[in-house]
Amino acid sequence: MRLQPLSDTDANAFFLDNDMRSRGSAPGGVKGPRPLLALILGLLGLGLLFSEEIRAAVGVWIDSTAYGHCFFVIPIALFLAWERRRSVQVTPVVPMPLLALLALPMGLVWLFAERLGIMEGQQILLMGFVELLFVVVLGWRMAWVLAVPLLYLGFLVPFGAFLTPWLQDFTASFIVNGLRLLGIPFIADGKTIEIPEGAFFVAEACAGLRFLIASIAFGALYACMIYRSPGRRLVFIAASVVIPIVANGFRGLGIVVLGHVIGSAEAAAVDHVIYGWLFFSFVILLLILAGLPFREDNGPMPVPVWQTPATSSPRGLFVAMVAVLVVAGVAPVFAGWLDRRAATETLAETPQTLGAIAGCSPAEPQRLVQASRVSWNYTCAMGRPEGEPLALSVSLLPPRANPGALIRLRRQATGEAVAENVDTAGLRRGDDAVWRLVTTTEPDRLTAIGEWIDARPAPGGLAQRRLQAWNSLFGSQHGQVLATIGTPATGKAMSRASQRQAEAAIGAVIDLNPGLADRLASLAQR
Repeated sequence: MRLQPLSDTDANAFFLDNDMRSRGSAPGGVKGPRPLLALILGLLGLGLLFSEEIRAAVGVWIDSTAYGHCFFVIPIALFLAWERRRSVQVTPVVPMPLLALLALPMGLVWLFAERLGIMEGQQILLMGFVELLFVVVLGWRMAWVLAVPLLYLGFLVPFGAFLTPWLQDFTASFIVNGLRLLGIPFIADGKTIEIPEGAFFVAEACAGLRFLIASIAFGALYACMIYRSPGRRLVFIAASVVIPIVANGFRGLGIVVLGHVIGSAEAAAVDHVIYGWLFFSFVILLLILAGLPFREDNGPMPVPVWQTPATSSPRGLFVAMVAVLVVAGVAPVFAGWLDRRAATETLAETPQTLGAIAGCSPAEPQRLVQASRVSWNYTCAMGRPEGEPLALSVSLLPPRANPGALIRLRRQATGEAVAENVDTAGLRRGDDAVWRLVTTTEPDRLTAIGEWIDARPAPGGLAQRRLQAWNSLFGSQHGQVLATIGTPATGKAMSRASQRQAEAAIGAVIDLNPGLADRLASLAQR
């Protein structure tokens, strides 16, 4: 393949000659609307096979401000493809059905991610299947021409939330070092920084993830539009990663310094998110201005000249599309069979009530059976001045239950699924080896959670996911148990005093029921 820029006159002559020889389509390969039809059918098929991944992604786009830009990714990718329309016109479509076999190892990786309950991994593999569909149906020549818009579709995946703790630590460290250089007295305790004028907490919203993700998406678009060489594109995208991280550190430091200057931490923190977006807009403007002197978009976009003829039949398009769907569908069909097998496990022998729990009374309805899950509900009035009792819930899932089911149930019970900020720590009262305290803001809730796998406290993290995946494949003698004790989802903001009081009430429930953990572990053995 050889790329050479064409002037407008040369390009018009080339396209006119090409139209005369091929009646308006690319030289060789499949002509007409059939390639687009095969792609649409293939994308619809992948959407049906991986509908759960799509629903989860769209839910994150709606609920999280860090991924709102994902709604613009498909229009941007279509625009990038439209920019390459001249190259598309001269590029042959030659399906490559044998490449559909690549979906087998990809499906195996997807199955690992699905059994571990790692939704981001499942969504990344789904995008891999989409890219493979384009290559198999259109051929490597057309995929090469459309490489930029196809790769840009990767921003549809709401990926990167795992960076939040690291970004929080970096921002807190940046603020501490900045205060030390400026000579402002402070006391730092993890992510909490206290100056004489008040205390600041580097929450998830202050970590800069939303700025970082949006900056990378913009940087990739900007680099692909004004640069032609891969080197300059990579340099600008790298700058779009590094600069927002450092800039967010300056933003956090500026808010703390402002609180010191005006004499009030609370006043400085008001509308800090708005300040952040203004600061982010300024940083993006600087990035644009810094990149303009090196632009390479003054001339026409290079048009490929394919020196080897390519031939194919229209039937090969649909054979290639069906091959991708069949091979890619093996993994989700097998995962669905595993879930159906888990759903057949009976939970009929579970008790109608868990017995007396000190400080709590059964809620109505006491016992719920839904979606292969049994739940028991209680209300606990433990000195809550607002008059809103704590909610205690225990859920039992089958031994072979999908790991993602327990994860989704926990995130829903604690409010993590829609919360703006989430903080997890060991409960300062009760058995820290069993109970963890999850604090969320927007909505504000405090929830103690306990999980039992194989009748033992769950280890948490990847070790717990591996254990659940093993049980889902090979079975176990014990069910999965999730217990939550927390404040109700009222949507009201909680003051610090109210949070401390709620934590004390949760601890009181656990202290009044020292054998509760053993009872729940024995429930799993049933």
